[in-house]
Amino acid sequence: MADLSPDDLEFLEHAARLSLEGCENRAGGPFGAVIVKDGAVIAEGWNQVTSGNDPTAHAEVVAIRNACAALETFDLSGATIYSSCEPCPMCLGAVYWARLDRLIYANTRDQAAAIGFDDAVIYDEIPKPPSGRTLPTLQVDNQTAQEAFALWDRMADKVAY
Repeated sequence: MADLSPDDLEFLEHAARLSLEGCENRAGGPFGAVIVKDGAVIAEGWNQVTSGNDPTAHAEVVAIRNACAALETFDLSGATIYSSCEPCPMCLGAVYWARLDRLIYANTRDQAAAIGFDDAVIYDEIPKPPSGRTLPTLQVDNQTAQEAFALWDRMADKVAY
């Protein structure tokens, strides 16, 4: 905890409170997240999977979407995300794609698994080749998809991300 400031602990508590409130309000699972930049909360999120019928509406993804909308950018460099729990593989990917500078979380993936949120199957599947995964996965050559990649590669004014 030597690298954590009192502000870090306060923002983490904020995320934890969101997880508790979201759970109490039956919005979804017990997960909350807060994104902070320059000492100010930019966005919040809590799990809304069941209330929104959206399997991607995890707290971190919701907070990232809200932060990007608020800042009108897809790049959250310079910001920190505080989460009430270690992010699942989807959320961890979103944290990296959003270019957040830091991730600070409370509960661990093992604690989440103990209450029924076990992401181990996804972590186990990721390193396998597509043909070895439990989800039937087939790669099919498609000319239109290849044309889209070729167009993107040629575009001089594309916005890289």
